[in-house]
Amino acid sequence: MRTVGLFEAKQKLSELVGRAEGGERVAITRRGKLAALIVPAPAETDLRQVFEDIDEIRGRARRRKGVTVKHLIEKGRV
Repeated sequence: MRTVGLFEAKQKLSELVGRAEGGERVAITRRGKLAALIVPAPAETDLRQVFEDIDEIRGRARRRKGVTVKHLIEKGRV
């Protein structure tokens, strides 16, 4: 697994995505701590599984009082 800092990842995103397409995993760090992973996409996307995952996320959000999916999405964009 290749590890790059956030600044380098921003500069070389296209290259890193290409490496992931080739099967390599890339770790992105921020201030020396793991922040994200770029991993190869599954060869075939099973849409049923995608929708099941979405339903699971919505279910978790409903169980939290006052937290909506919209709130979680907006929080992730900050």
